[in-house]
Order: sequence, then structure tokens, then C-alpha cells
Amino acid sequence: MKRLALTGLALAAVLAAGGAGYWVGQRGLAVGWRGWLSIEGSLAANEPVGTGPVIYYQDPDRKPVYSAQPRQTVDGRPFTAVHASQDVSFEVKPPSEERTAQADPKRVLYYRNPMGLPDTSPVPKKDSMGMDYLPVYQGEGNEDGVIKLSPGRIQRSGVRSEPVRRQSIAQTIHVPGVVQLDERRISVVTIRADAFVQEVAAVTTGDHVTKGTRLARIYSPEISTAGAQFITELNAAARGVPEGGARQRLENLGVPSEVIAEIERSRKVPLTINWSAPRDGIVLERSVSDGMRMAAGGSLFRLADISTIWVLADVPERQLAAVSIGAPATVRLRGRPGSSFEGRVSVIYPEIAEATRTAKVRIEIGNRDGMLLPNMYADVDIGSGDAAPELAVPDSAVIDSGTRRIVILDLGEGRFAPREVKLGRRGDGMVAITEGVSEGDRIVVSANFLIDAESNLKAALSGFAQPEAKP
Repeated sequence: MKRLALTGLALAAVLAAGGAGYWVGQRGLAVGWRGWLSIEGSLAANEPVGTGPVIYYQDPDRKPVYSAQPRQTVDGRPFTAVHASQDVSFEVKPPSEERTAQADPKRVLYYRNPMGLPDTSPVPKKDSMGMDYLPVYQGEGNEDGVIKLSPGRIQRSGVRSEPVRRQSIAQTIHVPGVVQLDERRISVVTIRADAFVQEVAAVTTGDHVTKGTRLARIYSPEISTAGAQFITELNAAARGVPEGGARQRLENLGVPSEVIAEIERSRKVPLTINWSAPRDGIVLERSVSDGMRMAAGGSLFRLADISTIWVLADVPERQLAAVSIGAPATVRLRGRPGSSFEGRVSVIYPEIAEATRTAKVRIEIGNRDGMLLPNMYADVDIGSGDAAPELAVPDSAVIDSGTRRIVILDLGEGRFAPREVKLGRRGDGMVAITEGVSEGDRIVVSANFLIDAESNLKAALSGFAQPEAKP
């Protein structure tokens, strides 16, 4: 009887313990020494230990709260250190559905492809590479195409953003040029009657001459005849006879005015006449020698004034619209490093060279010390002048695919979104934005190509034309 009673008590104790264990298990409570550990700690113990340096600190409940330095929650718990090996994706993935439900009470609408492909699922699943589909919560449906990155990824990638500002873009066009003579300052010394060159002055090609310098001494029968007729008319005029056209004939033959005045004074026709330089300049060409016979219209010398000179720059057709009359220009000689000349655009030639697709732009420059010589090569920088302020971003902020121009907007809290824009003028490392962004918008100016590569930006852009199908 006593044995039966003890057996009954033992059976009752076993049943009571089993029922209590079942009740505790149903409510997620711990038993024995495990009671000192929480469910969160058990899950954390099963996670792999991170390696590498600590890149940031995250809320211990895996909430989207981060810190670059160690800190604590309001209730005094320390933030969890995240090592380099643990930050392996742009989006923080919760370790289990139970913790997701505890951390975020929002309802899961569906699960989307982790690579941004237009593929969704009403239940959790994995893609062909074994990656978990990402949950899309209620209220997040308007963030299609938004890229999310963790603070560690942003820090390691060197992502940097700047606000869009209004500023003047000073566009400078760098083109080659060639030094040429000013066509208005070139003179040809010629004779208008048949003549013989009695003597040529000691002037050679390259010499500098001044106006009135004797170049040659010539004899011309036609000029001598016109001179004798002029003397006859002068003598007749002294007797009251009207003067004829002998003076005009001498002028038409190109006889210098000082020679005509000497004939009028001395009443003698000189056997030979000194032919002088009509202007200051250098001798570009000497075409006569002593004893030569020159036909009417023959060239004796070719002179040029090089105090002012031209630089003809070849501007490509696509940049021609940015060049205007009066625009400042800087000329640097390739043969004289360190020297530069300032000038302004005076003429834009109305013709495009068919072979090179360039237009000639003329720049007038004062030739100090005669350093600029015809046919010298030069590097020309043409400014676009003062421009009105306009929305501008650095060149590095624009991703140009050839058909589309994209900038990446920084939405804050690690969220980025691509934005298609239209570009304007460029200059000094900046590019104008005519459409797509507003003043004050923050755009990524550094590491935007890394965001494009690592977050599959192309797939995000496809969402503009083909939005994700929601179940």
C-alpha cells in the first residue's frame, strides 16, 4: 500500500513538471540557469563573431539607429559593435521574422528581389544565389528606386555630397592658334611706270625700316617726260597761262610728293628718283637688284608693320557658340615658355573648314618687343565672358551613359535616389543643370560610380519605366 502511494506521488510530480515545462515553453520563458539569458542573447550567441575593425555601432535591438562612437540606449544598454566582416550588404537584414516583428510592428506587404529586379513574392524566399528577399513594409511603397546604404558602407566608400548652388560658370576654351600678320599693315612698294633700277639701298629681308627711308634709286623715261611737262606748265603759269595736268600725271605715276616739290622749286627734272618706304615696318621680301629693269606694276619690296599682330585660333564647331566678339583671350607661345599675351576676339570667320570642322577666330594682340613672329604656333585660352548665375554641380556628380545624364540625390539617413537631369554649359570643373534638380538639393559628388556598381543602379533606374508589380 505504501509502495503504491509513493508511486502515485512520483507520477504526479512528473506530470506537474511536464505541464509546467509545456506552459513555460509556450510563453517563451527560460528554465533553470537559462533564465538569466534573454531570447535576444540566445540569438546573438548563435550569430557568427565579426572580424576586422569596428566600423560603427548599432542599436542592440537592431533598430535603424547608428553611431560612430560607443554609446548606450536610454535604458543603459550598450550599442552593439559592428565589424567590417559583418557589414556585407547595403541593407540591414533582420536575423529572423520574430525579431523583425518585435523591432518594427509595421505590416509586411511583400518581399522584393535583393538585386532590385522587378520580382516580388508574398512570402519569404531566396533568389538563385541564395540571398533572402527583402521585406517591404506598409508605407514604403513610394520608395521604389531608392538605394539604402549602411553608415559603414558610406564611410568606407568615401561617399560625399554637396548642395546644388547657383553660381557663374566661367567657361574657358583651349584651342591651338597660329600667329599671322595684320593684313591692314602690309605694304607693297611698287612702281607704276617702266623703269630701271639704278641702285638699291643696303636694305635686306628682315631689316626694320621707317617711313621715308630710301629703298632704291630708279630712272624712268615716262616719269622724266611727265616732269619736263610739269616744268613747262609752271613756266607758262608764270605768264598767266592756266596750269595743265602735268602735276596730276606725276601723282598718278606714284612720284613721291617731296620729289614733285623739289621739281617745282628747282625747275629741273632729276635724272633719277629716290623711291622710299611708305610706312614703318620690317622688310618681308626684296625683289630688286642693281641694274634691273622693272615693268610697270612690278614689286620692289614688301613691308609689314608688326606692332600689332593677329592670332588665328581654330575653334571646334561644337564650341563655337560659346565664343563671342570681345571675349578675352590669353595667348601663350610654344617657342617661348612662360610668356603670355592678352587680347580680345575681334572677328569670328563666317566659314567652317570642311576637313577639320573648325572655324577661324581672330585675336588682335599688341606685339611687345617684336616677340610674336608670323607663323609661330601658340596655345590660346578663350574665355566666355561674364555669365549669369545658374544651377551648377561638379562634373564628377554627373553619370553620363551617352543617352541619359544621371545625378544621385542624397535623401539623408543613408538613402539615395537617381535623378535624370538636363545639362547646360560646362567650365572650370562645373556643369550647369537646366532641369531635374532644385537649388539646395544634396547630390553625391564622390563615389557615385561605386553606388552605381554595388547597388545595381541600373535596375533601380528601370523602375522609372517598369514599376514593381505588387501582389
